[in-house]
Amino acid sequence: MSIFEAIMLLCFGAAWPVSIIRSWKSRSTGGKSFAFSIIVIVGYVSGIVNKLVGKPDIVIWLYVLNCAMVSIDAGLWIRNRKFEKQELFERNRSK
Repeated sequence: MSIFEAIMLLCFGAAWPVSIIRSWKSRSTGGKSFAFSIIVIVGYVSGIVNKLVGKPDIVIWLYVLNCAMVSIDAGLWIRNRKFEKQELFERNRSK
């Protein structure tokens, strides 16, 4: 296990709970990019596959945890986009 790989994953992972809470509360996609989330998910999945094919170690769980958190945030982006579209529809309908 590489201690530096674990530190990197812990540091990256520390940001996702804050992002998830912000997405949940704001009900907005502002400042978020769905494409960026997908790219990050692909990166974490690649890390997981690398660990499974190469030399598996405990760090794989950090990849899994981070991937899950980014996936949740991406799902909230989709939810929030629906809220925004519905709000726009209702505003235009009331005019």
